Amino acid sequence: MRVLVSGATGLVGSEVIRQLKAQGHEPLRLVRRAAVAADEVEWDPARGYLQADIMETIDAVVNMAGATTGKIPWTAKYKEEIVSSRINSTRTLVDAMKAAKKRPTVLVSGSASGFYGDSGDKVLGESTPKGTGFLSDLANEWEQEALKSPTEVRVVLARTTMVMSRKLGALGRLIPLIKLGIGGPLGSGKQWWAWISQPDEAAAIIHLINTPSAKGAYNLTAPEPATCGQIVKALAKNLRRPSLIAVPAFALKALVGEAAVELLLCSQNMSADRLLQTGFKFQHPTLKQAVDWVTEK
Repeated sequence: MRVLVSGATGLVGSEVIRQLKAQGHEPLRLVRRAAVAADEVEWDPARGYLQADIMETIDAVVNMAGATTGKIPWTAKYKEEIVSSRINSTRTLVDAMKAAKKRPTVLVSGSASGFYGDSGDKVLGESTPKGTGFLSDLANEWEQEALKSPTEVRVVLARTTMVMSRKLGALGRLIPLIKLGIGGPLGSGKQWWAWISQPDEAAAIIHLINTPSAKGAYNLTAPEPATCGQIVKALAKNLRRPSLIAVPAFALKALVGEAAVELLLCSQNMSADRLLQTGFKFQHPTLKQAVDWVTEK
């Protein structure tokens, strides 16, 4: 397959490209400059520009572009960038597919666990209604833009959660603190943190590309749920460090603001059932397996 990938340098996009190459496919990376390599395609989503006719040669599109929500604080200006970077990227890809005479078979477009908002202990399946908050509104708007694709393009909405990686993402900030012995549960530690390993995230995206019946929203989350406290404790155990110093919710709110509430303190117990029903096999289905992989030397 020829697969066009946006967000190709990010945590998810880079792993998707690595796995596609390993499987003998041809991934093409969208870049915001003149293309200089054979696997690069120039685009400028802020202007709605994408190299002419590229969609004519593409079998699948993976859309993971967007400014990180992990950049703190969320100023009003930066929140606008978080939204526009996702909407403009998605709109540019959809418009290019509409203009193409020969169109890709499938679009796997990013979304997020934030769609559900803070949901307490409720188990969240893909039919669970939209929640409230900035991230919920963002995910919903992002999904709606992808669903404007031509009718013959199968649209998969990848509701991504915390991606466990050895170096990047949320754990890229948490693990150094745990190694110093100052990492602990955030807030009560009882809030559910849906999670998935980086290899499983990318493998699930490629699996959904290759599953003709896959359409609509899919929770990209591991089948074993875990709380913030359980994840921190498991990481600390493997790193042979204590995890006793909890960070109070009021301190997080004071230091991080709105992002603390929506990213760190909110509870999302997502179900992987719909993904499992497609026949997807996780490499790291349990928290222990994922933590062992993350902390492996």
